[in-house]
Amino acid sequence: MPFNNFKEYMTRQDILAFAVLALLLLLVLPLSLDIMRLSQIGKYLSYAFVAVGLVLCWGYGGILSLGQGVFYGLGGYALAMYLKLEASSPENTSIQTTPGIPDFMDWNRITELPWFWEPFNSLIFTLIAVVVVPSIVAYLVGVAMFKRRVGGVYFAIITQSIAAILTILIIGQQGFTGGVNGITDLRTLNGWDIHTDFARYVFYFACVVLLFTCLFIAQFIRKSKTGRILVAMRGQEDRVRFSGYDIANFKIFVFMVGAAFAGIGGAMFTIQEGFMSPSFVGVVPSIEMVIFCAVGGRLSLVGAVYGALLVNVAKTTFGETFPELWLFAMGLIFIGVVLGLPDGVAGLYNRWLAPHVDRLMDRLLGKEKNIEEMNLETTAQGASS
Repeated sequence: MPFNNFKEYMTRQDILAFAVLALLLLLVLPLSLDIMRLSQIGKYLSYAFVAVGLVLCWGYGGILSLGQGVFYGLGGYALAMYLKLEASSPENTSIQTTPGIPDFMDWNRITELPWFWEPFNSLIFTLIAVVVVPSIVAYLVGVAMFKRRVGGVYFAIITQSIAAILTILIIGQQGFTGGVNGITDLRTLNGWDIHTDFARYVFYFACVVLLFTCLFIAQFIRKSKTGRILVAMRGQEDRVRFSGYDIANFKIFVFMVGAAFAGIGGAMFTIQEGFMSPSFVGVVPSIEMVIFCAVGGRLSLVGAVYGALLVNVAKTTFGETFPELWLFAMGLIFIGVVLGLPDGVAGLYNRWLAPHVDRLMDRLLGKEKNIEEMNLETTAQGASS
């Protein structure tokens, strides 16, 4: 991106929002929390990848997907398969009937590694699969739906059905997927113990860096011509179609981007928590991911990150005290946001704080400009004398 065009993609408010978020995630939280709580924040940030993708899909593209847990799970399972194969070396599984395969396969009397597990012996293939597999699935769903002009509530219901189907498939194929327990007992990444405190710090900061990478990609898309077309599609789809644009292709593209982000988030959850299960794939987690986006503000990329953090902190705090009532509390939060805060936390900031911040920055920048002009004048006077 040329420097002189930087302002086209990042306004002053955008730069401030990104800087404050970076300060919070890279400095404030690591210095103020112990490693256990910081790892918990890292888990919450893995959900933020999905929320950021939903800002593009739902907030700007008008595509409400209730099945983002599918892509989150695919990315998580892809990395979990590699980690499980590494933990299932013949030395580590010598007591099994068939050494060298995952334990749940041995329990289900499978005597050799299935063919579709074989490629996940490669770390490079796995890292590519984390992004590519969810993107391919999103492409297939998008082509099947958007080319037929299926959208709105119908698309939301279909994606919800896909999440339910994948959950049933994972649970039903216990010998190949680990079933309801998922893929557990993950130990090392390329020979490196993933459960040490140092590893947890590394994975947290890696999660933050990847999250900001996705944020910058999403910001670029949002400010580009594609982003403007997405906004136009959301409001007047037929008018954009009559202008000569292929609406389906734009929807497929942004849906794939959201899926790729979700896949990265799922992989970061797996590496930080040390397991992946179908409980993160189904309908309920997919709806929760939409709530993260709604609470943060479905038109705000940074707001989506705060939404994921706020809702999950509330979930942990409230769930530890009243675990049976958490789902009701989640529903009330969503209803309250829809009725009282349609633009989420970002809307509150834009309405009440942004004007004051703008005035403060204008004063600061104005003072800096005056100081620079005075220095130039002093230099010019010195040169002339």
